[in-house]
Amino acid sequence: MTLAADVLDAARARGVMIATAESCTGGLIVGALTEVPGSSDGVDRGFVTYSNAAKQQMLGVRADTLEAHGAVSEQVAAEMASGALRHSDAGIAVAVTGIAGPGGSEHKPEGRVCFAIAEPFGTRAETVEFGAIGRRQVRAATVEHALQMLLDALRG
Repeated sequence: MTLAADVLDAARARGVMIATAESCTGGLIVGALTEVPGSSDGVDRGFVTYSNAAKQQMLGVRADTLEAHGAVSEQVAAEMASGALRHSDAGIAVAVTGIAGPGGSEHKPEGRVCFAIAEPFGTRAETVEFGAIGRRQVRAATVEHALQMLLDALRG
């Protein structure tokens, strides 16, 4: 069984659908979930909100949150996740926003990714520093971490 298949089994067991809100992964998380045969009973939708405008228009991320904290922040990840929950029929949502590279800055280094999980009773966020391991590797590690967060939340 793959991690994505385990996530879908856990969602089915809880009777909830999943939504994703993705920036730096560009849809790879929902892609991993929908790669699993029969995933239509566990996946509601995926939002790919690469630009700040998309985060605001599709998920309701507040302009003042973006201005105060930047797109790569736990605050924005949390608003993305709760927006995905609000704008879907899902019972759980995961959001990711980060700097896959190349590039970054002293304050927001390459490989920093902010994650959030939203459920009807609340949202939690965390930051992972994957380091300057390369764009493809950061994105792959982000997908893996997001799926693990979903699995832990669904089983929790």
